[in-house]
Amino acid sequence: MAHGRAAALTLGPGRDKSLRQRHPWIWSGAVARVDGSPAAGDTVVVRAHDGAFLAWAAYSPASQLRARVWTFDDEPVDEAFFARRIGASVRRRAALLDAEHTACRLVHGESDGLPGVVADRYGDLVVVQLTAAGAERWRDPLVDLLVGATGATAVVERSDADVRALEGLAPRTGVLRGAVDGPVAIVEDGLAYRVDALAGQKTGFYLDQRDNRRRVRDLARGRDVLNAFCYTGGYTLAAHAGGAASSVSIDSSAEAIGLARSNLAANPSIRAADASWRTADVFTELRKLRDHARRFGLIVLDPPKFAPTAAHAARAARAYKDINLLALKLLEPGGLLATFSCSGGVSAELFRKIVAGAAVDANVDAAVIAPLAASADHPVSLAFPEGEYLKGLLVERR
Repeated sequence: MAHGRAAALTLGPGRDKSLRQRHPWIWSGAVARVDGSPAAGDTVVVRAHDGAFLAWAAYSPASQLRARVWTFDDEPVDEAFFARRIGASVRRRAALLDAEHTACRLVHGESDGLPGVVADRYGDLVVVQLTAAGAERWRDPLVDLLVGATGATAVVERSDADVRALEGLAPRTGVLRGAVDGPVAIVEDGLAYRVDALAGQKTGFYLDQRDNRRRVRDLARGRDVLNAFCYTGGYTLAAHAGGAASSVSIDSSAEAIGLARSNLAANPSIRAADASWRTADVFTELRKLRDHARRFGLIVLDPPKFAPTAAHAARAARAYKDINLLALKLLEPGGLLATFSCSGGVSAELFRKIVAGAAVDANVDAAVIAPLAASADHPVSLAFPEGEYLKGLLVERR
């Protein structure tokens, strides 16, 4: 392909190693020279210091992450390119959608070869989240291609993640295609949920926890369950569907608790007379439960992102240790703790050390039964380990 008129990034000596290993990010410090005058989101050719072709990438002058690779092949980056990438991503998830499962992630950013592009399916609705300058540049064609690949009747944009500010992009939200009148109905593992795609957390539902909700459902029979940071009740419904004896679910959002209650009510087959809901600060409520000597057979800790970057890791570590220490004290012997971190700034190794430290401080003997991770619709490219943002542990108190 001819590169003559394309703007180009030339990397410094020795700064091409990660690209040759197919890592899709180019930091500003790796760029020795910019030829041409590329605007935010423009496609640029990336060359090694000796002039060798490396990739085509989306340029982002406002960000320290100066470019994100669209392709390592020398091919046109045009609408046909995006049609191939989106079509492949949707086809890869086809087996994850059926009558019992009507929601899943369709496009997972870099791990699907579409940096800065997230698309989630909720029945006939697709929710898109664009977090990078290149994705923003191709916004309208991407939306049209997603509609074409899925047959969706409505599209909502939830490009309101904080990381957009690092790209010099303002938040954008709203209905882009069709009409959305309130929460949309989905089915997961045969359970009915309503999802607030316009104002809920992330794109409306924690799709990445699908496999882990199934795991909790399989483990819940006869147990008293505590669901901390319960959001719209996914783990609570799963636990009661699995035969939990009782549940206490806590979240600071009254709106989330309201939707959680209605989700439970929408599943009359679930016997959940002993489900209680508390709108409260989770840290404070866990301490109250400890002070009242409550005990639970199964506890889920799925907190929000405490550390968006590594710079926040120390502060986040204290918060993670605090809630895990409290949870381990609330766990009865033989009880199980499913604990998670979705913080990109906290590695799996660090998270395990935090939970281990919490067990020491709680003076309990505990063991990891299994690692927990995001569901199959959130793949992690082997060339992009940063994509593994969700870390979890299933811990048994001995």
